[in-house]
Amino acid sequence: MQRYTAAEIEAKWQEAWDKAGVFKAERTGDKPKYYVLEMFPYPSGRIHMGHVRNYTMGDVIARHKLATGHNVLHPMGWDAFGMPAENAAMASGGHPKTWTYDNIADMRAQMTPLGLSIDWSREFATCDPEYYGQQQALFLDFLDKGLVYRKNAVVNWDPVDMTVLANEQVIDGKGWRSGADVEKRELTQWFFKISDFSEELLEALDTLDNWPAKVRLMQENWIGKSRGIEIPFQRTDGGEAIVCYSTRPDTMRGASFIAISPEHPVSRALAEDNAELAAFIAETRKMDTTEAAMEKAEKKGIDTGITVQHPVYPDKTLPVWVGNFVLMDYGTGAVFGCPAHDQRDLDFARKYGLEVRNAFYMPGQEVEVENEALVPAKSEPVVFIDHFTGIKDVTSQDAIDTTIDWFEAQGLGTGQVKYRLRDWGLSRQRYWGCPIPVVHCETCGVVPEKKENLPVQLPDDVTFDVPGNPLDRHPTWRDCACPSCGAPAQRETDTMDTFVDSSWYFARFTAPRAKTPTDLAEAGYWMNVDQYIGGIEHAILHLLYSRFFARAMHICGHLPESAKEPFDALFTQGMVTHEIYQTRDANGRPVYHLPEEVTDGKLADGTEVEIIPSAKMSKSKKNVVDPVSIISAYGADTARWFVLSDSPPERDVEWTAAGAEAAYKHLSRVHRLCSEIAASSEAALPEADEPLLREMHKCIHDVTGGVESFGFNAAIAKLYAFTNTLAKSKAGAGAKREAAKTLAQLMSPMTPHLSEELWQMLGGEGLIIHAPWPVADEAMLKDDAITLPIQINGKRRAEISVPADMAKEEVEKLALSHNAVLKALDGAQPKKVIVVPGRIVNVVV
Repeated sequence: MQRYTAAEIEAKWQEAWDKAGVFKAERTGDKPKYYVLEMFPYPSGRIHMGHVRNYTMGDVIARHKLATGHNVLHPMGWDAFGMPAENAAMASGGHPKTWTYDNIADMRAQMTPLGLSIDWSREFATCDPEYYGQQQALFLDFLDKGLVYRKNAVVNWDPVDMTVLANEQVIDGKGWRSGADVEKRELTQWFFKISDFSEELLEALDTLDNWPAKVRLMQENWIGKSRGIEIPFQRTDGGEAIVCYSTRPDTMRGASFIAISPEHPVSRALAEDNAELAAFIAETRKMDTTEAAMEKAEKKGIDTGITVQHPVYPDKTLPVWVGNFVLMDYGTGAVFGCPAHDQRDLDFARKYGLEVRNAFYMPGQEVEVENEALVPAKSEPVVFIDHFTGIKDVTSQDAIDTTIDWFEAQGLGTGQVKYRLRDWGLSRQRYWGCPIPVVHCETCGVVPEKKENLPVQLPDDVTFDVPGNPLDRHPTWRDCACPSCGAPAQRETDTMDTFVDSSWYFARFTAPRAKTPTDLAEAGYWMNVDQYIGGIEHAILHLLYSRFFARAMHICGHLPESAKEPFDALFTQGMVTHEIYQTRDANGRPVYHLPEEVTDGKLADGTEVEIIPSAKMSKSKKNVVDPVSIISAYGADTARWFVLSDSPPERDVEWTAAGAEAAYKHLSRVHRLCSEIAASSEAALPEADEPLLREMHKCIHDVTGGVESFGFNAAIAKLYAFTNTLAKSKAGAGAKREAAKTLAQLMSPMTPHLSEELWQMLGGEGLIIHAPWPVADEAMLKDDAITLPIQINGKRRAEISVPADMAKEEVEKLALSHNAVLKALDGAQPKKVIVVPGRIVNVVV
C-alpha cells in the first residue's frame, strides 16, 4: 500500500497543472465569469500564516467555481512601493528597488508550494514602470477632469526624515520611524477630490448587500454626514464675524465661549503681535491630530481678548478662545462651546473658569452641572423656546432640525450638510513611490507631462546617506524641459501615497499588459470583483479610496458604469494566532522564545515559561510559525486543511503543533482508506450500498453549502464525518469507489494535491480540477425513516423511528403506544399530545 508522501504528491500535481495551463484566465463567451481576489501583499520577504489563510480561502472559492463551470480569474501581484524599502536602504546602504524585487522573488518562491490556483501570467508589482506609468496616465486624466488639484495645506512634517507623515504615523507627537518631534508645516500638496463624492459613496453603501455590516458602518462613520448650521457671531470690536459650524444649535442657550482653531485666520493674524499666542500655536503644531489622540490630549487654550455677541441673546457676549482641540479642516475651524452638554467643553470651561449654563431647563430651575456633562431626559419639556413646543424628545434629530429651521427663519444662520470625509492628500516627500507626472515652469506654471513621455521613471542612481527625498537633489532627473514651452523647468519631486497604487490594481489585473490603464473590453468582461477577501484593518481607507477610484476611472472612460462599485462581495478574515512563550530577565523584563524552543511548557534547560494564549503572531514576540517549515514537515495540504478547519474564517484561528499533527494524520488516513478502496473488489451489497450513497449525497449538499457561504470549517467537519462513515461502511467496492471519488472532489478545494492523487488512484478521468462539481440528488437527501424524540411533561423520555412521511395522527398513535408513555399515563388519558412533524412529540400527562 502506498504511503502518503506529501512532498512528492504536491510537486507532481503542481507540475501537471502548470503543464495543462489550468489556471490561465482568458476571456470567453461560453462560461459565466468569476473574479476572486485577495488583497495583495506587501513584499516584506517572508510569507506568514496569515498569508496562508487568506490565499487558501480565495483558492477554495476559485477552485470551487472552476468545478462549477465558471471562467475564473484569480490573479496575484505586489503592493511594492513604500517607506519600508527606503528604511532598509538607509539601514543597509542598498537600494529600495533591489530590496523589493529580491523580496518578491523570495515570497513568490515561498507561495508556490501552496498550490494556489493563481494565473501568474498576470503578475505585476506596483513598482514596475509598466504599472506606475499607467497610474501616471490616470493622474493626468483625473487632472483633466478636475478630480485632482493642488493647494496649500498644513501637514505633519518629520524634520529628521524630512517627509510628510499621515496622522496615523504620528505617535505621541513624534515621527513613527525617527522619533523626532513632528512639526506642522504649510506645504503645497496634491489632493484627490474624493469629498465631491461623499453623498454618492454614502448612499451606495446600501447597495453592498454582500459586505459585512460592520465594514459598511465603519465607512458610513468615516464619511460622517451631518446636518448642521453655520452661525455668524458678530464681533463687538467691529471685526469680521466669526462663523461657527454646529450640529447642535439646540444647545445655543448654554453657549458660554467661542473656540477657534490655532490655524484660523483670526488666530494667525493675532499671533503676529502676540508672542504668547504665537508660542501656543507653535506648540499645537506638534500635536498628534488623530481623533483618538485629540480625545485624550489635555485641552488647552489662549484667551484672544475678543468677544462676540450671542446671536439669540444680543445683550450677552461670549469670549473667543484659541483651542488646541479645534481643527481647521472640519466645519469652519470655529465652534461655540456648550459646557453643560459636552464633556470636552466642560473640561475646558472648568479649567479656565468659564460659565456653565444648562440649556434644557426652565430659567431658574436648572439642574446643577458638576463634573460630568448632562444628557437631558428624552421626555423633558423645553417650553421656554417656542419652536420646541410639541417635541417630546429634545435630544432627537427632529429637535435639532427644528432648531436649524428656526435659526434660518430668524436670519441667524444657514443650514448646512457637511461630511467628515476630507479630500485625499496624495503628496509624499519620498523616493520609493510613483512620481507625480507634472513639471513646474516659471512661465507656464504647473504643466502636465505629455502621455507619450510616460512613464516618468524613477532614477536608479540615488543614495540615502542624507535625510530627505533623493529626488530633490538629483538635478539630471529633476531638471527638464517644460512640455509646453520647452524652457528649463523642474519635475515635481513628490511621489504618490501608496494607497493610490492599491486603489486600482484590481482593474489592472483584467488587462495587465494593456498600453492604457485598462482595456475596456477586458474590464467590461471581468469586472466587478465577484469576491474580495482581506483584513478588517483595510475596511476604511483602502476600500473607500478604491470606491472613489472606480468612479473616477469611469468618468475618465477606463471602467464601465457597472464597475463604479468594484467589489460585489467582501469577506474579512480573522488572524492566525499563537501562544507567546516568555521568561523574564534579572530586571523583570520579558524574554521571548520561539515555539520550537519550548516543549511541554519548558525550555531545554528545564526553565518553565509563561504562556500568553491566542496572541497575534509577531516577530518581536517570537510567536511566529514559519509556513515554509510547516510545508516541509507536513505538506501544503496539511497547512491549508488546518487553517480552514479550526474555526469560522471570520474569526481568529490559533495555530498549534498538535492541531497541525492531527490534520496531517487525518489526511494520511484518507489516503490509506482510498488506497484500500482502490484495491478492493467486494461484491455489491444493496442493503449496505444505499445508506452509504445516501450519506454521500448529504455530504455533497452540506459541503457545497459550506463552501459557498464561507463556512469552510463546517464543510470540513462534514468531511471528517463522512470519512468515518466511509471507513465503517459494509458497502460493496463499486459504491465505496463512487463515495471515495466524491470525497476526493469535495476535498479538492481544500487539499488539491492529495485530491488529485486520490482521483487518479480511484480511476477518475483526467484531472480532478477539470471534473464537474458533484451535485446532490434531492431524492437521496430525504430519509425513509426518521427518529423522533418523545417528551413527557417537558422531559425527553424515549424516541421512536417512523417513516418520514407518516401522518401526524399515525405518529401520535405510535407514540402513545410506547412503553415509556404508557407507564407515565398509568391508564389515564393524556391532557395534550403535540406532534411537530419531523421534529418531536410532546405528551402532557
